[in-house]
Amino acid sequence: MGLHDGHRQRCKRRYLAAGAEGMDDHQLLELLLFFAIPRQDTNETAHRLVRQFGSMQGVLRASADELMTVDGVGENAAVLLRLAGDMALRARCSAMPQTVLNSTERTGVYFMELLAGEKKELLYQVCLDGKGKLLSCRCISKGSVGASPVYVRQVVENALYAGASGIILAHNHPSGVALPSAEDRMVTHQVMEALEPLGIRLIDHIVVADNDFVSMAESKLM
Repeated sequence: MGLHDGHRQRCKRRYLAAGAEGMDDHQLLELLLFFAIPRQDTNETAHRLVRQFGSMQGVLRASADELMTVDGVGENAAVLLRLAGDMALRARCSAMPQTVLNSTERTGVYFMELLAGEKKELLYQVCLDGKGKLLSCRCISKGSVGASPVYVRQVVENALYAGASGIILAHNHPSGVALPSAEDRMVTHQVMEALEPLGIRLIDHIVVADNDFVSMAESKLM
């Protein structure tokens, strides 16, 4: 048995007995890192990650390059942490089949909850059927909408794959101002032009900031 085997087994048993609610952020990160760092003490590495990024949420939303600036985090650990973060985002985005986004208010509330606490700008696409029932939800861009490429082809492919009658785009402004920018309007028009020949509507583009949202459709910016 290795030096850390007994400690690792105790950590695993504690998690199985109490779940995530019974452990601190650094303890959960320590446990996760067991699977990428087999023969080192991951406790200090977990503490360093929390200090660097402020919270588990900050750690799981950091890029692989940012993660690897922390002492003890190599490529395997960075990939595992990024994977956990992306899977959490995907799970958070997933919705029950009965979710219906058939009003601006419902749509705004849905995206405010989805984007709550995000420190980086994320762009989401939801696909809807003719009655507004949610078919799929995906994060399609990370970083500034103006700075990061928005793949119109990907938006179209997602809509076709879901069999959507309409889609809604939504992104957050971490700066705290829910005012659509010139880049936001440009992206919106590009997507509208790509979808129109297919008979698929771009219903709205929602901008979220500081527990508020702006509908570009209601603001007549589409």
